[in-house]
Amino acid sequence: MRPTRVILAVAAGALAPALVLTTPSMAASTASTAPVITAATAGSPYDDLGLDDLRVAISRILADPASGKRVIREANALLDSGTVEQMRAWLETGYPLAQAEDDKVALFRILAKPESGKRVVAEVNRLLDGNDAQEIRAWLETGYPLAQAEDDKVALARILAKPESGKRVVAEVNRLLDGNDAQEIRAWLETGYRLAQAEDDRVAIFRVLADPKTSATVRAAAQAALDDNGPEALRHFLETHR
Repeated sequence: MRPTRVILAVAAGALAPALVLTTPSMAASTASTAPVITAATAGSPYDDLGLDDLRVAISRILADPASGKRVIREANALLDSGTVEQMRAWLETGYPLAQAEDDKVALFRILAKPESGKRVVAEVNRLLDGNDAQEIRAWLETGYPLAQAEDDKVALARILAKPESGKRVVAEVNRLLDGNDAQEIRAWLETGYRLAQAEDDRVAIFRVLADPKTSATVRAAAQAALDDNGPEALRHFLETHR
């Protein structure tokens, strides 16, 4: 069911018509099929803004790292040729709709990440089922880092349990668990783990070479792995010659 959802979401994104920026009423007509969004329809803070101030408001949205492809595309189109009325209509209703679509795309990308663990996947699927734009935005800002941090801790515990985890890997994992810094843990899982495992693998290969029972064929393969010095070559030797 989940793969089907991804396929449908991609297809829907490809077929979705561009937002027509004319009047607030036309922009609001698409809201019936969009996620739940609370948008101002009266007393808008944009009513009294002139062209220059509206352009500043849209430029700030462009500078927001949370702005995705649809938001950026529509904001640039308005800055290029939008009227005052179109800018106001978009800021009031079009922007929330575009941001909601970009946020859903962000959820699907998170699902596709190999580092997304059980908690992240469960929460993303719940958000996609609920389809509440404000809840999705809040989760992307604060809930996602918390869920990813929990999944990363689980990943560390699994690494500790691996038989190939040597002294350096075990020492670094324990240090990370003691420090409990989510950003440091994520960075180590992305780059540090590979390097620490390679060092442990190199030590294991030297032990193979030091064993008088090691055959000439295995010795040659071990030396070739050391000469290559790539983490993948070291791990491959240990997995195939032990």
